[in-house]
Amino acid sequence: MTNLTSLLVANRGEIAVRVFRTARALGLATVAVHSDPDTDALHVREADAAVRLPGAAPADTYLRGDLVIKAALAAGADAVHPGYGFLSENAGFAREVIAAGLTWIGPPPGAIEAMASKTRAKELMRAAGVPLLDPVDPAAATAADLPLLLKAAAGGGGRGMRVVRDLDTLKEELEAASAEARSAFGDGEVFAEPYVERGRHVEVQILADSHGTVWALGTRDCSLQRRHQKVIEEAPAPALPETLRTTLHEAAVAAARAVSYQGAGTVEFLVAADGRPYFLEMNTRLQVEHPVTEAVFGLDLVALQLRIAEGAALPLTPPEPAGHAVEARLYAEDPAQDWRPQTGVLHTLAVPGEVRVDTGFADGDTVGVHYDPMLAKVIAHAPTRAEAVRALAHALAGVRIHGLTTNRELLVRSLRHPEFAEARLDTGFYERHLAALTEGSPDATLAAVAAALAAAAAAPDAPLAARLGGWRNLRSQPQIRRYTAAGTEYEVRYRPARSGPPELVDHPGVRVLAAESDRVTLEVEGVRRVFHVKHKSNTEGAGAAETYVDSPPAPGGGTPALGAHTLTPVPRFADPQDRTEPGSLLAPMPGTVVRVAEGLVPGSAVTAGQPLLWLEAMKMEHRIVSPASGTLTALHATLGHTVEFGALLAVVQEEQPA
Repeated sequence: MTNLTSLLVANRGEIAVRVFRTARALGLATVAVHSDPDTDALHVREADAAVRLPGAAPADTYLRGDLVIKAALAAGADAVHPGYGFLSENAGFAREVIAAGLTWIGPPPGAIEAMASKTRAKELMRAAGVPLLDPVDPAAATAADLPLLLKAAAGGGGRGMRVVRDLDTLKEELEAASAEARSAFGDGEVFAEPYVERGRHVEVQILADSHGTVWALGTRDCSLQRRHQKVIEEAPAPALPETLRTTLHEAAVAAARAVSYQGAGTVEFLVAADGRPYFLEMNTRLQVEHPVTEAVFGLDLVALQLRIAEGAALPLTPPEPAGHAVEARLYAEDPAQDWRPQTGVLHTLAVPGEVRVDTGFADGDTVGVHYDPMLAKVIAHAPTRAEAVRALAHALAGVRIHGLTTNRELLVRSLRHPEFAEARLDTGFYERHLAALTEGSPDATLAAVAAALAAAAAAPDAPLAARLGGWRNLRSQPQIRRYTAAGTEYEVRYRPARSGPPELVDHPGVRVLAAESDRVTLEVEGVRRVFHVKHKSNTEGAGAAETYVDSPPAPGGGTPALGAHTLTPVPRFADPQDRTEPGSLLAPMPGTVVRVAEGLVPGSAVTAGQPLLWLEAMKMEHRIVSPASGTLTALHATLGHTVEFGALLAVVQEEQPA
């Protein structure tokens, strides 16, 4: 038995905070590592000690195994937990940790290595009798093989994955997938297999000790994905026949035993519409979605990882599961704009209700460009699936998030969608429903009313007579405030009262009960509603001031004016704006130029929709395409160049019709 005393987490953000929580409960000292942008991050603030990894990019910091090991030794840690991502599935790093005399909180390096390449892992699983999809040779692919799924042999998280439905695009997509895989994992190997339409992503959590015991801790469904990355997960996977559930458990255990696995891991399967399962990959680490399994089985998987690393034996059988758990990943991104990641200051993050929240952020923290845009995981557990889904949707609807656009509304609508409610799940959910789930901006009329009244309470409007230098024996004219929300302008008219709250003009059915600078109470069609208001000035940087208005969502989501709204006050006299040259391509987000179209130089002829540049931001690649057919007259972006939001990348002069 090994007796651990101090633990370094070779990771950042939410996972480091989550591991530290368990470590403290077990009496272990904690050590964080951090890049320069993460100097004041939550995981650093919560650790007992922290060591700087100089630089900003992951390749210079969190992916530098030598620096991480040096940090562990300098801080006196005797164990390293890799979390997930970064070095968590790097067999070489695991060996170096062990060689340095530190305890590795993970599976044996040999097991990691065996599963590191998806192609080699599939060969191993075939020998173990685990069902597989047959690979397709891209060079020999025919129309009968379509659609195809291209996948990076190394790594995960959706990087290097492409769906090909047209043979004419196969070569281009292969090159793009290989380039992305090489950039993300240092390995450009890509393979192809049949793309299963409307398949389900179902996985099995395993836990194994060094004494020969392997647990299959139920199933999880992770079918709701964007860009091959999971968005909503649940345990157990609903609507699975018991025979299929048993098959998956047995296959997962067989996979673990085939590589003499120890610790926590996940075996992922694709379940076709006809119910046949196929092995996808084995993740030799803790998964992002592990909390749903913890909730259902009443376990702390991190605590069990640590005990297994110390040499403890698991009981022969796991505890019995109870209830249902659902997790949603709250991202700083705009689903309606091609999932565009968001950066900036997170002024407020508050989640109501009896739900679990795992996050690496606190109010006032900055969401930067270098890392994944996930803000938090919100998990609900209840006796039944319907109750868990309802509790999670209600909690998310009431979340107060100020400062960044998020996918919160999409999550609420997804959880309340009939297909999800009825457990008709598959990986094409967002492909079919994204437009409907993101269409239409909710009416912000009442939010604008609350914002105007709160602003008036914070800085009372001067009476008309005082502004004119005299007085009139007439009732004052209405005061006017205007706001924009999601592209729509709202005008609010009200008359200040000598005593009591103001009186609204042109808002029938709405009566003001109370108005303070941060809280407004309205009576709407006879129902009392409370609105919480927060004003944020633009003193922290460029951009307009914003007002955030939150009100408890109406039961069943029936009142579109309730919920959360971000409003921008409209100045009485707008400042002139510089006009952008026609055909300018601006950076849609801060990021790094990772690819430039081959042969692209000023003077090149381009066609509408042609990819010209690729930006990498927050672990995702984004294509910058030509807005029209014509001539590239300027190219300001170069390979490896870091650009800010709105930076001019290139200019295309549109071809004039003859």
